[in-house]
Amino acid sequence: MSSTPVAVVTGANKGIGFAIVRALCKQFPGDVYLTARDPGRGQEAVAKLQEEGLHPLFHQLDVDDLQSIRALRDFLKEKYGGLNVLVNNAGIAFKVLDTTPFAVQAEVTLKTNFFGTRNVCTELLPLVKPYGRVVNVSSMVSSSALASCSQELQQKFRSDTITEEELVKLMTKFVEDTKKSAHEKEGWPNTAYGVSKIGVTVLSRIQARMLKEKRKGDHILLNACCPGWVRTDMAGPKATKSPDEGAETPVYLALLPADADGPHGQFLSNKTVRSW
Repeated sequence: MSSTPVAVVTGANKGIGFAIVRALCKQFPGDVYLTARDPGRGQEAVAKLQEEGLHPLFHQLDVDDLQSIRALRDFLKEKYGGLNVLVNNAGIAFKVLDTTPFAVQAEVTLKTNFFGTRNVCTELLPLVKPYGRVVNVSSMVSSSALASCSQELQQKFRSDTITEEELVKLMTKFVEDTKKSAHEKEGWPNTAYGVSKIGVTVLSRIQARMLKEKRKGDHILLNACCPGWVRTDMAGPKATKSPDEGAETPVYLALLPADADGPHGQFLSNKTVRSW
């Protein structure tokens, strides 16, 4: 078994994920795994970074597929005895002008962005070694979407005692409400991406709380962050940040020094803790 430290980045064949892998290859003292749903695209991305003189490794991961997540889990357990850095970056967004029915957009977006991220965490968080770092890439859209929720929903999502089970019920309810065209009446905003990222931010707060309770002496730090408005296939060419600039906050959180006792359970953008 290798004693080399290991970092994993999900959804990393392009965009912000790719830029995070590039930065970690330069700064993380260990093996860095670029993961992607499509092995062809993943290997292509690895080859691009190799041309830059960097040495990422590849492992297939489709966050929508539990078997794929578990295959990665077993590989990390066997080869490294765990994991030191996990960056949950994989995510999708429909374009503003997409004509796909909203209920379908809601189901598909939450499946990857919330439920996929949650499944990765369920399988991989127990593997995170002492002094490990976990970063869930969320979005400032989670803040604006939260502000557009009913007072009742806002209260639930801001609660310091909400459980993962309660959060899952709320996310499931959003999808069900969109199918009945009742989501606005039920206090939800009109953004599936925004709701999915509320889920990611709140999930991060819950997970951080659990780590504090169950693994207090392990000094693991887990946070959510917004990379900013980044020029990617998702955000388009008018966005203000380059992918490398978008990677800065996630990488900062992934590389928090061993003696850091925070941030933990926070939502950050531009390396700054934001109120939730």
